[in-house]
Amino acid sequence: MLKIFSKKSKIFSKNIGKNYRFLSTKFNDINEIKTKYDVIIIGGGHNGLVAANYLAKYSPKPLKICLLEQRDVIGGAAVTEEIIPGFKFSRASYLLSLLRPLIIQDLDLMRHGLLKFYTRNPSSYTPLLETDPQYSKNRTSLTLSGDSKFNYEQISKFSKNDARNFEIYENWLNTICDVLEKFMDKPPPNLENLKNSNLISKLLYLKEYIPDIKTAKFFANNYEDLFRLFTEPAAHLLNEWFESDVLKATLATDSVIGAYLSPYSEGSAYVLLHHIIGGIDGKKGVWAYVEGGMGSISNCLAQNTKTFGDQIEIHLSQEVSEIKLENKENNLKTKGVLLKNGKFIESDYILSNCTPKVTFEKFLNEYNLEKSDDKKVSNFFKRIKNINYESATMKINLAVNQLPNFTADPNLRGNTPMPHHQSTIHINCENMQLIDDAYTEAKSLNRPSQTPMIEMVIPSSLDPTLAPKGSHVILLFCQYFPIDRLNNSETKEKYAQIVFDSIEKYAPGFKKSIIGKDILAPYDLEQIFGLTGGNIFHGAMPLSQLFINRPVSGWSSYKTPITNLYLAGSGAHPGGGVMGSAGRLAALECLTNLRK
Repeated sequence: MLKIFSKKSKIFSKNIGKNYRFLSTKFNDINEIKTKYDVIIIGGGHNGLVAANYLAKYSPKPLKICLLEQRDVIGGAAVTEEIIPGFKFSRASYLLSLLRPLIIQDLDLMRHGLLKFYTRNPSSYTPLLETDPQYSKNRTSLTLSGDSKFNYEQISKFSKNDARNFEIYENWLNTICDVLEKFMDKPPPNLENLKNSNLISKLLYLKEYIPDIKTAKFFANNYEDLFRLFTEPAAHLLNEWFESDVLKATLATDSVIGAYLSPYSEGSAYVLLHHIIGGIDGKKGVWAYVEGGMGSISNCLAQNTKTFGDQIEIHLSQEVSEIKLENKENNLKTKGVLLKNGKFIESDYILSNCTPKVTFEKFLNEYNLEKSDDKKVSNFFKRIKNINYESATMKINLAVNQLPNFTADPNLRGNTPMPHHQSTIHINCENMQLIDDAYTEAKSLNRPSQTPMIEMVIPSSLDPTLAPKGSHVILLFCQYFPIDRLNNSETKEKYAQIVFDSIEKYAPGFKKSIIGKDILAPYDLEQIFGLTGGNIFHGAMPLSQLFINRPVSGWSSYKTPITNLYLAGSGAHPGGGVMGSAGRLAALECLTNLRK
């Protein structure tokens, strides 16, 4: 039986959907947790689960691994929860694209038959209001798919030039993604190793990161494009490629999703690139629904731990309050963790799947690391405190009894899904200025946007397991909502109504269709899922917080100045999204030391 324990005597399978009741287990009390393990993993998000699997699979000897999750459901932000009876929400993350193929292959995740993806065609839909200057009887919306001929016809309604350029633009980005993707599965180079080695050693070391002549030539020939993509506003690039406002705005949404940025903000081009660097089944840039919701990914990873016998224990409803250290020969080293209930668990090795802030400012607060006599420790801690976690994201999960009926493309078959219902639907995105205005209002006036950018998905349009027949699940990702302005239910409700009013303009009758809702402001994302500042990436992703600078300069190899403490969450390279790389790479780094 899969060893998942919870001190709460209730079935948590209701949180993950009826198709995944294999995770229902007997529940044991706190005494089931042993007093000592080889490795403790803090946080049961997808990275923590990936780390547990890799530690067990690749360790030269059997390990005792304890994974501790504070909630009563596994998965961190990749969860499916039945908040409204009968409706299963991907409560935080909601689409899959970035999960690394190498992890799926290494762990043979598809063999369970538990992962089914619904690819979407079309994949993007931007309706126009009749008051928009671009609107006419023949161009009421912009729909994009994976079919180049279809895209040409759609974009041609707005611009022939853009229709010709679009496929060239996509091929250009895909070429860059093909190269950068190689670096998603590698740790960044250790600069200390480079500093302290001779020229030949340096060249051999760097060869790991530029493995072939083709890649080296690519960097030599495309360094200008790469630099621009890592530093410039997305709007600058999109304005160079295209002239149609609605096309540019639709593409620009990827440059700001989850980020407190405008398309005109420096660094937003990289956020766009980050969102298209993945794919599904070898198809580049494709985002898909996971049957049963995003919790199916986490459940599959948890189920996979059975492969390794009794090496991995998963304990739910166990909140860590402190990481305990010991000082050996003026070297701080992990000793174990203290749970909120007072139980101490000993372990020489600890991997934290939490944000850097939670890991170092909460769990290690008593050690006053900022004033450590060890400059390596104090400098590290000061840099950690400067990480930017800004976010202005509100996630709203809805149960509805009717599909949205968009004026731009009315429903033709009553409540039967139209092709555009399976897409990502962009609201208030007719032009980039609208998105920038929403950002500026929130940033300058510190108030929620009155015309928010809204990304809507309706996963039940393809996945019948999520809602009762005839009803649907709608997930809204909304910006911009500053964290300090939405920390009570009354305020959240007020601004959720602004979101609903916006959608109502495009789809009259939408508000009446809502029969249940779950509103998560940035404050809720922080309190429920541990996402500092509500930032879904475990920290913003400007160039100053990427690659060798993630989480901070000098410490990008998952190790920390605390011996045997590793950062395994998205606050480490390569950053946010349901990717799994940070968990995998942290586990491999830990194994390097375990083998010594």
